[in-house]
Amino acid sequence: MAHITARSVAVEFPLYGLKGRSFKTTFIHAATGGLLAKDAGNRVVVRALDGLTFDIREGDRIGIMGHNGSGKTTLLRVLAGAYEPTAGSIEISGRVASMLSIGLGMDADSTGYENIFVRATIMGLRPAEIPPLAEEICAFADLGEYIHMPLRTYSSGMSVRLAFAISTSVSPDIILMDEWLSVVDAAFRDKAQQRLKNALDRARILVLASHDERLIRQTCSRIMRLDHGRIAGFEPAS
Repeated sequence: MAHITARSVAVEFPLYGLKGRSFKTTFIHAATGGLLAKDAGNRVVVRALDGLTFDIREGDRIGIMGHNGSGKTTLLRVLAGAYEPTAGSIEISGRVASMLSIGLGMDADSTGYENIFVRATIMGLRPAEIPPLAEEICAFADLGEYIHMPLRTYSSGMSVRLAFAISTSVSPDIILMDEWLSVVDAAFRDKAQQRLKNALDRARILVLASHDERLIRQTCSRIMRLDHGRIAGFEPAS
């Protein structure tokens, strides 16, 4: 069964070259983000996540809410495997589809077509499973000849088209999402709605980070509220 289990998960980013005199100023600037602390080597670090413990089980639709800098994106990236916790442990069972940063798992110097194979491999597909999906992905992304050009030549919207088409080409057990779909044009967004709904209906777990409380309450069953990298509480979404 699909599940996500986190135990005392922490993520810290060191602030290199920070002088003691500027510590107070930096603390003020970080007041709406992660907490400042010192690690075992006496370096100043930003503690983006601080002791998160939770269980997400099959059937859960979890909405993550919090102020800018509360840790929403960091948590999603930990769940996606882009960040390793600096403390604690996280266990994930099930195939994960990550719909986060447009560049996550993509190589800017490879073509769009080559990135289909890169991203699909990261998602856990075997090499033999990818070619049959590639043509369908190309057709849905509708990038024309750009599919054979390097990703660095793409606009943000084009990169999202490709990433979205790849991520929704399989039936994942767990879907991780933020609000990146807002950068694509309206025509593609309309086309994507049914495909996304089908993917969400098939998924066993959804984790969605958003500032839009209405969207969270319409889509999710529970809300996890984050505050300065800590869990402020869980509540029913309805």
